[in-house]
Amino acid sequence: MSETFDIVLLLALPASGKSEVRRFLANIEPQRLKKEFHIGANLQLDDFPYVHMMRRADDELVKLGKARIFFKAGDKPFINTKDWGTLIHLLNEDYYDLMAKKVTTTSSAADLLLRRIDLAGEKAKIAPRLVKLDKDTWSTVAAALEKEARAMLDEKHAAYPDSFEGKTIVIEAARGGPDKSSFPLQDPLGYQYSLRELAPEILKKAVILYVWVTPEESRRKNTARTNPNDPGSILHHGVPMEVMLNDYGCDDMDYLEKNSEVPGTITVAAHGTKYHLPIGRFDNRVDKTSFLRVEKKDWDPKMVADVTNGIKAATDKLFSMKTLAGK
Repeated sequence: MSETFDIVLLLALPASGKSEVRRFLANIEPQRLKKEFHIGANLQLDDFPYVHMMRRADDELVKLGKARIFFKAGDKPFINTKDWGTLIHLLNEDYYDLMAKKVTTTSSAADLLLRRIDLAGEKAKIAPRLVKLDKDTWSTVAAALEKEARAMLDEKHAAYPDSFEGKTIVIEAARGGPDKSSFPLQDPLGYQYSLRELAPEILKKAVILYVWVTPEESRRKNTARTNPNDPGSILHHGVPMEVMLNDYGCDDMDYLEKNSEVPGTITVAAHGTKYHLPIGRFDNRVDKTSFLRVEKKDWDPKMVADVTNGIKAATDKLFSMKTLAGK
């Protein structure tokens, strides 16, 4: 059995500390990361860049006097909540491309991205939307998105490793539901839906590292981290408050863990079978991670120790469960 996790699903509400945890792990020496946290050199997948580019496409459509396709407004939630599934299917495709080291040559990265979003939407049971744009509109939107889309594609290709031996794929996402919702959350909201949409190859190997914060703390930290001049940044982007309240006013991870068939796991019924994904919690309800946004040389040693102990406790639990399951 491998000494490291194959796939870690890094899940939590926005601004909970997911990206800071990811940055922390990326700055630990490889041998120590493997020995103390059971995590290999990171290969990272994240659905936030797709959310950002969908908002960018909408903004360009508005400039042309066209209707938005994805969001009710620039600071509002999805028009069609099935787009939570669109994001998962984009992650699935990124996973398959990573494992195959698929390099796509294209004269327009934005054209490729727009088509990928439409196809992922179809898998989430949404009729194609972008391909219905007239040729001039499509070309104008694609031209406006090209620089960012090309950077995304280049970064994706550059991340392909020579070998997957000893590597851990970290997949980051946030899901939730409206403030004061009752449980279970109804599809397509929450982790129950999105986990079910993950590819079977991911579900067979995945464990969940859950960064635990309250919705109130999530909203506080979201406001604190927001840099309006850097909306595409992983560490500094802000989620509009209406979205925080309607999409992330709560999440269903605690409910799913308490109602799982196997203690210490999340039961996911998908693809004609049941998966029991081990879950470990890093308790960040009292903020331990915001300091990780600054340069590593300025990290406070005591704070580093607190983060280390918290994450190690969670990953030790996950590795113990993985070992017992013989995975």
